Amino acid sequence: MVRYAVGLPNVGEFGDPSLLIELAVAAEEHGWDGVFVWDHLLYHDPDWPVVSPTVVLSGIAARTDRIRVGVLMAALPRRRTQMVAKETATLDRLSGGRLVFGAGLGSMDAEYADFGEDPDLKVRAAKLDGALEDLTRLWKQLPPAPVQQPRIPIWCPGRWPTRAGFRRAARWDGAMPTFHRYGQERPVPVAEFAQVVEFLAAERGSLDGYDIALEGRAADGLVDAYAAAGMTWWVEAMGWWRGGTAEALATITAGPPR
Repeated sequence: MVRYAVGLPNVGEFGDPSLLIELAVAAEEHGWDGVFVWDHLLYHDPDWPVVSPTVVLSGIAARTDRIRVGVLMAALPRRRTQMVAKETATLDRLSGGRLVFGAGLGSMDAEYADFGEDPDLKVRAAKLDGALEDLTRLWKQLPPAPVQQPRIPIWCPGRWPTRAGFRRAARWDGAMPTFHRYGQERPVPVAEFAQVVEFLAAERGSLDGYDIALEGRAADGLVDAYAAAGMTWWVEAMGWWRGGTAEALATITAGPPR
């Protein structure tokens, strides 16, 4: 069964916590299954506001009752793992066990380098792997424990055709692929998405109970084909390139593309 979420930036005209919370409430009211927000400390345009996804997610969790919530993808290597463990366990309890934890390297070197941290991708990858192991251990050691057991679901991204991120994702509970040649205005060909699914299945041995999320625009008409290829979560991409916050509200109130 495919579930449907909205994906909300935390930057620019979307860099308003009250707006993001209201969009999330509207998503629950209009039948969506999840709301996921971006993770940034800063953005390419230095004048754009950027809000804390963790704080926003707390507001969303408190104002909703049913939808899945999460940050996709949190740049875990630039965070203190013990704080992440405490924040996510608290969010899982606040939401009644509705949190998904997405963890990746982060897409902007400046979010490391501008704060005195090493932006090298290999360094970040090693930190990510270590932090994920520490995080799952700390969820068991630091009370209160998350509602969800044996752990909060962990999703990891990958950028196809590079395999390293997908090998990592295969060790956890879900994957959210992106693609070097496709995005925003260029939908991913179904056959290329199917290659990712096949790779994950080969790495894991089975995709039973495993989530594969894909972000895009339902108006491209490919959602059913992606679902047939193995997608379990569709994330409807919202952003300034799609008409901004007004269009996001209109898309959300129209309901998911079931």
